[in-house]
Amino acid sequence: MITILKNERLREITRLANQRGVVSVNDISKHLKVSSMTIRRDLDELATDNKIIRVHGGAQSVNFQVGSKELSHTQKRALNKPEKAQIAKIVSSMINDGETIFLGTGTTNELVAQYLKVKNVRIITNSLPVFEGFRRTHPEIDIALVGGKLREYSGAFIGSLANSLIEQLHFQKSFISVNGVNNNKVTNSNPDEGQMQKLALDRSDQKYIVADHTKFDQEDFYTFYALDNVDGLITDASVPNEFVKKYEGYTRIIK
Repeated sequence: MITILKNERLREITRLANQRGVVSVNDISKHLKVSSMTIRRDLDELATDNKIIRVHGGAQSVNFQVGSKELSHTQKRALNKPEKAQIAKIVSSMINDGETIFLGTGTTNELVAQYLKVKNVRIITNSLPVFEGFRRTHPEIDIALVGGKLREYSGAFIGSLANSLIEQLHFQKSFISVNGVNNNKVTNSNPDEGQMQKLALDRSDQKYIVADHTKFDQEDFYTFYALDNVDGLITDASVPNEFVKKYEGYTRIIK
């Protein structure tokens, strides 16, 4: 077995982060055939030297900016897994018997099915991964997938057909994932997805934004909603207190 020297490992990790934008510990470990513990130590060293940005579960290129390159669905799934699970548990606890719920696209909302306890509920989604997750874990639940043009990058159905259907529906609650919240702006990377998310929020009695702590003070390409028009922002326990105080000026922070 060939042993990779530390300096070579560090260079290769930096190259991978720059190439992909974000890379997970597991992916690096498999690529270099080195233990995840060793990789985490390497990432800490590279972050100290400002060669990469350390994020939960992996590394981000110092050249990566929110909005400049949309992460792939696989990359998003690899990041902030414990925080996303925290948020998914909160979302599931807020869904009550007899309600009609809209669950938007996003790797956090994809986890909600794992924690949902109620059975008598109707779930509407335009996310193929969310739909498939509920079909696997809760085949007894009434779930409907909004059709339209499939955006392969995120697994979202979008476009005029999807929008026209959503405009005819009514939800007790909607839970919408975002790429960034910056002051009163709620943003994502794609205008068509943003339009669908806006329509779902507008058709809901209670409107909730779903964002882990890394999305605070971040802004992506397309602003689709105002934060002070929603009933709450659901996040994880790692959000800094200064962000909680700042964004409580716009809406309720739930964590």
